[in-house]
Amino acid sequence: MKLILLGAPGAGKGTVAKMLTELDGSVQISTGDILRGAVKAGTDLGKEAKGYMDAGDLVPDALIMGIMGERLQEDDCKQGFLLDGFPRTIPQAEELKTLLADLGITLDMAVSLDVPRDVILDRLTTRRTCSNSECQAIYNTKSNPTKVEGVCDKCGSPTIQRDDETEEAISNRLETYNEKTAPLVGFYEKEGMLLSVNATSSDAVVSAIQEAIK
Repeated sequence: MKLILLGAPGAGKGTVAKMLTELDGSVQISTGDILRGAVKAGTDLGKEAKGYMDAGDLVPDALIMGIMGERLQEDDCKQGFLLDGFPRTIPQAEELKTLLADLGITLDMAVSLDVPRDVILDRLTTRRTCSNSECQAIYNTKSNPTKVEGVCDKCGSPTIQRDDETEEAISNRLETYNEKTAPLVGFYEKEGMLLSVNATSSDAVVSAIQEAIK
């Protein structure tokens, strides 16, 4: 399957993507992952992106599209791919449409995960991440706690609450999302490619996607 996953931070895009990859071998692609991959591989575009990232600046759209174009042509994408958190803006969506047409790739649909704000706040403020950069395992103090409080089950490092997962930071992230990314729902609706799923259960979201793709 070839999908775009849309939804606010904490809507469950990453969890749904992982479940879908296990179903049919599609690969999950996030902008952060492809940028880090390009930097690590030392490609020309990766070196250029590293300059922006090291300076703490946003990587320009043109550069992201170039790296995305390279990534989508890799062999593992032939089985299918799930774009997680990309595109983020209407201009990126328009450029992606052009890029996919140039590559002869047809998207199945864009899936919008509609999750109530209070659920998102609860999910993210209770999320804890392993502080070991090699591990980065994710837990939740309510739904998926560590066996020993504050200690990662996998590597024994301390678990932390990320700076961007305090209530204030999450409220700011949701405002940014509503302003810049939420309009993508309308964009893909006009394209006739939108599937909106109003569910807090990842299993329910995956079932709805499977049903729609049949």
